[in-house]
Amino acid sequence: MPSVSDDGRTYMTYEQFGRRFFEVAVTEDRIGSAFASVAGESFQVGPLLVGPGGVARVEADVSIAEPRIRRNVAETITFVVELPLKIALLVDLKLDRIRYDVTGLVTLPLTVRCAEPLQLRIEVAKPRPRDVIVDVSSDTMRGSIIRTIAQVDDEIRRVIAKFVADEVDKPEIKKARLIDVDVELGRAFEGM
Repeated sequence: MPSVSDDGRTYMTYEQFGRRFFEVAVTEDRIGSAFASVAGESFQVGPLLVGPGGVARVEADVSIAEPRIRRNVAETITFVVELPLKIALLVDLKLDRIRYDVTGLVTLPLTVRCAEPLQLRIEVAKPRPRDVIVDVSSDTMRGSIIRTIAQVDDEIRRVIAKFVADEVDKPEIKKARLIDVDVELGRAFEGM
């Protein structure tokens, strides 16, 4: 519990200060800035041969929209980063080409941790295919059947999960996920 001194100042314990520091230092905006380089990214998938005997060739243009971030302050501070996706999907059956407009979402759980000597580390669980949601809609029954037989959804989820995992491992994102408090304090004192 913070205490009030004779001169009216409010003091707190080192433990209280440490906890409060974490809550102020690691916000949705700061986490968002770490993932800003991923937003707006576009990449192509394929061509991939999918379905029984590689019956269909699949290509997709994927773009990542601005992330949505939710913070949960409990014993540990965690975040959920949601990366909305827009996907233009093409399934080529040699005799016919079917186009799909697809929306999707990749969910990344993050945990903020303390590390020696005096660091804040933002740990990201790399996405797996099950962390990728795709909503493929077709205007025709034929398109829905082909999509299911060719197992298009599974393959798209797998490729997107790998792409996002690779993006999270890029040096600039790894650097943004580490805050060396000792170095930053040293810089602040040098400027005095």
